[in-house]
Amino acid sequence: MTELIDHWIAGAPAGATPERTGAVFNPATGERTGTVAYADGSDVDSAVSAAVAAQREWKRASLAKRSSVLFAFRELLNARAGELAEIVTAEHGKVLSDAAGEVQRGLENVEYACGIPNLLQGGFSENASTSVDVHSTRQPVGVVGVISPFNFPAMVPLWFVPNAIACGNSVVLKPSEKDPSAALFLARLWKEAGLPDGVFNVVQGDKVAVDALLEHRDVKAISFVGSTPIARYVYETGTVHGKRVQALGGAKNHMVVLPDADLDLAADAAVSAGFGSAGERCMAVSAVVAVDPVGDELVAKIAERMGKLQVGDGRRSCDMGPLVTAAHRDRVASYVDAGLAAGAELVVDGRGIEVDGAEGGFWLGPTLFDHVQPGMSIYADEIFGPVLSVLRALTYDAALEVVNSSPYGNGTAIFTENGGAARRFGEEVEVGMVGVNVPIPVPVAQFSFGGWKDSLFGDSHAYGPDGIRFFTRTKVITTRWPDPSHGGVNLGFPQNS
Repeated sequence: MTELIDHWIAGAPAGATPERTGAVFNPATGERTGTVAYADGSDVDSAVSAAVAAQREWKRASLAKRSSVLFAFRELLNARAGELAEIVTAEHGKVLSDAAGEVQRGLENVEYACGIPNLLQGGFSENASTSVDVHSTRQPVGVVGVISPFNFPAMVPLWFVPNAIACGNSVVLKPSEKDPSAALFLARLWKEAGLPDGVFNVVQGDKVAVDALLEHRDVKAISFVGSTPIARYVYETGTVHGKRVQALGGAKNHMVVLPDADLDLAADAAVSAGFGSAGERCMAVSAVVAVDPVGDELVAKIAERMGKLQVGDGRRSCDMGPLVTAAHRDRVASYVDAGLAAGAELVVDGRGIEVDGAEGGFWLGPTLFDHVQPGMSIYADEIFGPVLSVLRALTYDAALEVVNSSPYGNGTAIFTENGGAARRFGEEVEVGMVGVNVPIPVPVAQFSFGGWKDSLFGDSHAYGPDGIRFFTRTKVITTRWPDPSHGGVNLGFPQNS
């Protein structure tokens, strides 16, 4: 028997006796460590009902009260960050230092939301018309559904939930069924921080739970992160049911290396951004575009660094852990065969490597292809694993065309010592997040995270200013206090004077 990982509804475990469940594994050992409940429609309805009831009071809570809860949550999360990182590593497989970094980046978004009294300031115009004042406010949308992916079980919920709660909404979070325990850890911290029961709820499960949230009439907004096909489905289904939706999709992130770049810096960055978290990041570098004549030297430097990486159990002193499931490992490994069949040059083969971990773990080592062409599946598909492709380009313009021709537009980077080239790239590239000598340009919390093209469905990026706008609705109130000279009946259209 393994532990049942339950839902969290109205401030407590739901005590579910589910008809359907799923297995949770430790990816470094292959051992089953838990059983997660799969919600049905009634479970989602219970969570949404609790959220509706709680939001009626929470939206009336003062900004000072909301901010105090956010500050308390921030202190608890900071104090227990190590525990949360261990939970992430145990179910996702990423190494502890990477999991700790995930929690830290999530903490930054909590700190941003602590400033909600300033972030929700409206506008006021006195005497906009004679004796008429106009002011605007931002009010909560209601119940928010958050659907988060397996690759960041702590950070992605922390992109959305703190801002949503700070703005006066209640939340129903549906985490990935592959690593569901981090969500329950966050739920307990919210309760300890003083958040009223029902403002934050968790329903575990699969597509049944997702569809129930997308179709529920009392859910007013949906925040999603996942693959592009599912993001498109979430956006289309949610909007058809009258919800505002931000659905962040997949990526194929390019790193352009110009001839004047520091190649040691670029090689370090390509390895770090390509193989961190076993490549299971939506901001991972998966395609390096080397502009002639630096390709051969750059590939040699990347391969040399890859040979020093230690793959193994994330709880040990390793550089890279396993992939999240055996099925995903097998899917990623199949791209190695596909790349060879398409004619790409396999420089480093990650299959069958020695690892510092259990034989049953879901292992695949860092893999490097050179002379990759855009038509190959290893380039065109979002592999979401430790497979790095190097493409060659004759000129800057040719490299830019490679990036802009991709259907994805999440993140990109350019490595150069030429300020003019960097500035031009920032203007011309059709991607939402750009790094200059920064391989993973994830914005800090004061800005917003989001891509272009097939990497985002909807108008709002995640967290930061866009997050505040997404989780609120603007209301404009026009006021005139009666006076003896109001002028009597007038059927004409109101005019300013």
